[in-house]
Amino acid sequence: MRLQGIVLDLMDAFDALGIKPQFDLNLPEVEARHRSLSAALHPDKFAAAGPSERRMALGKAIEVNDAWRRLRDPVRRAESLLVRYGVPIGEAVEPRPSQDLLLEMMDVREELSGIRRAKDQPALARLSADMRAKETKALAQLSLGFAQAQGETVKLQSLLPALGTLRYFRRFFEELDTIEDEFLS
Repeated sequence: MRLQGIVLDLMDAFDALGIKPQFDLNLPEVEARHRSLSAALHPDKFAAAGPSERRMALGKAIEVNDAWRRLRDPVRRAESLLVRYGVPIGEAVEPRPSQDLLLEMMDVREELSGIRRAKDQPALARLSADMRAKETKALAQLSLGFAQAQGETVKLQSLLPALGTLRYFRRFFEELDTIEDEFLS
């Protein structure tokens, strides 16, 4: 399916797991739902079934696993909710990040680079904690935004900058993880 030039997945992660579409999820409950559905769709349960039924069960099992991967990740969960309500996502349609965020991330990356060169583990831990606190704040803002939007497209579109901020944080943490791995080796 295409929406304003953005390719969307046809499968809705919330529907695949049979849960209410919302940003704030009880992840242990969603995981339990995933495990229950995965067990019910396990290939061994369909060994005696016909080929089409086995294919259908396998397809549904793949959907259930993909849905769990999406919903346990807050960025992908937010994207799934926005897509569900018809809000196009992606670099081509989302607003550019604020200049303040770009400058902040440049400074943080520069600091991270210095930490990497110096192999300064305490500084890495401090920077990581600072960024985790900012990520937690951004997640709380996104959560509140989804709760207040109640499916209204205009309000949901206003959440795109917060989602973009979380994506920048994700890239930072990916880089940080690489550096932590280097420090351990």
